[in-house]
Amino acid sequence: QVQLVESGGGLVQAGGSLRLSCTASGSIFSINYMGWHRQAPGKQRELVASITSGGSTNYADSVKGRFTISRDNAKNTVYLQMNSLKPEDTAVYYCNANAYTWGTGGPYNYWGQGTQVTVSS
Repeated sequence: QVQLVESGGGLVQAGGSLRLSCTASGSIFSINYMGWHRQAPGKQRELVASITSGGSTNYADSVKGRFTISRDNAKNTVYLQMNSLKPEDTAVYYCNANAYTWGTGGPYNYWGQGTQVTVSS
């Protein structure tokens, strides 16, 4: 099993910045990719950004140029630096990891419990 713990959410004014962190722990053999998704009230969950073990990144068009995803493979941790935040970025942000685990194989997708990001206008 893999546990993902997120931190760094909160309330910020439009134009401000926040940095989210997510650390994976458990019976991890290797992690293919990690990423962040978000879900706003009344909307479907959507991909925000993802990063492979080799450092290749992918961003939603709505956050390109404002958000930066990075990863520390040694710590099994992924970060999301969010700058120039807008009210429409308000959502619950979920960390995701696609990983192989000892004993159960994989890869499987694992999810964190989410952290609230609220951007006021």
